[in-house]
Amino acid sequence: MDARRVVVTGMGVISSVGHDVDTFWNNLINGYCGIDYVETFKDMPVTFAGKVKDFDAEKYGMDKGFIRKQDNFTLFAMAAAWQAVKQSGLVAEGEGANIDPFRLGVYVGSGIGGFEVQFRETAKMIEDPSGKWISPLFIATMISNIAAGHIAIKHGAKGPCLDIVTACATSSHCIGEAFRAVRHGYADAIIAGGSENASIPLGVAGFFNAKALTRADDPKYSSLPFNANRQGFVMGDGAAVLVLESLDHALERGATIFGEMVGYGNTCDAFNATAPRPDGSTQALSICNALAEAGFDPEKDVLYINAHGTGTKLNDVAETIAYKRALGDYAYKAHISSTKSMTGHMFGAAGAAEAIATLLALRDGICPPTINLDAPDPECDLDYTPNVAVRDNLTIGISDSFGFGGHNACVAFRPYKG
Repeated sequence: MDARRVVVTGMGVISSVGHDVDTFWNNLINGYCGIDYVETFKDMPVTFAGKVKDFDAEKYGMDKGFIRKQDNFTLFAMAAAWQAVKQSGLVAEGEGANIDPFRLGVYVGSGIGGFEVQFRETAKMIEDPSGKWISPLFIATMISNIAAGHIAIKHGAKGPCLDIVTACATSSHCIGEAFRAVRHGYADAIIAGGSENASIPLGVAGFFNAKALTRADDPKYSSLPFNANRQGFVMGDGAAVLVLESLDHALERGATIFGEMVGYGNTCDAFNATAPRPDGSTQALSICNALAEAGFDPEKDVLYINAHGTGTKLNDVAETIAYKRALGDYAYKAHISSTKSMTGHMFGAAGAAEAIATLLALRDGICPPTINLDAPDPECDLDYTPNVAVRDNLTIGISDSFGFGGHNACVAFRPYKG
């Protein structure tokens, strides 16, 4: 089967820095930080996160009855998918249908799933071990595949439907595997991305006691990727979804094209449950594989990298080493930034949100900044775009994600050229 070109025809996002793509992007390039104090964390060792504020699910085609029954991770996913599908113009059923519903898929994952629902129902069970007060909807709102299922129901997508779970790399893997499915003819279009609602007290306690979260006092100076002052990552919530479509199908229906996906790399550290491989070798291979498939030419290309950039001591150094292994001397020429400095770490949604940022960087020729990068770690000596956005004629962009368990993913995009 011949490989087909794959383009992006829709994008949607819910995040701490915006509930739509335009707001999200404008805030990123202007260095706006969405991390703030959270009332329910006031008695905890970490009192802030990149929470989604003032979210109204009804604005995204959901009714009150449905909303009441769902965990926020599903509502965020549904809202981001609604935006992306609406922007794409895809219609699978009814009047104006322009895609075979059996050729439309959904690859939307979550690192944890219905964490809030799980916590609430577990508390009931502890209070009354008989289990009689457990919601009959508990399982169907907690399982991490339910967001993908509801998106498929909403949009009539009867093709391949998967919930990939690879921790912080979840949505990058969803996008990458969707790319392969469209590229090799298993679908004409796939709604792909991820969602997370993990910033609850139980999540904070778990990550804090694992020594992964920052001990910073100021929420606006807390997520510090590649900064010598970094102390750990900051939790964040939200969702991000892209519509990946075969170029021929998109052109046939006259769709607007926002960029072309051109590469994907997928490796595993096979090293440690939580720590990255320190020599960067397996992370570098995922980057190399994506760039090779994308036809990267260091003599001609101008590269932007949206880094995993969590702000943990181990990740940032290992990631810097990985870039040097993958790119050689070109690593010092690449534009790199971590938008987690503004959003916090969105876990299962992070890769998709950062893929959208990468596409928009290519579209506008703007590299968003890594904010608060006022004291660069000497071991992180690449161009991490400190504090202020930078313009350049970008020709290729990648976004990499590294998850607990050693899961590595890298996705590559280029501006669309017919």
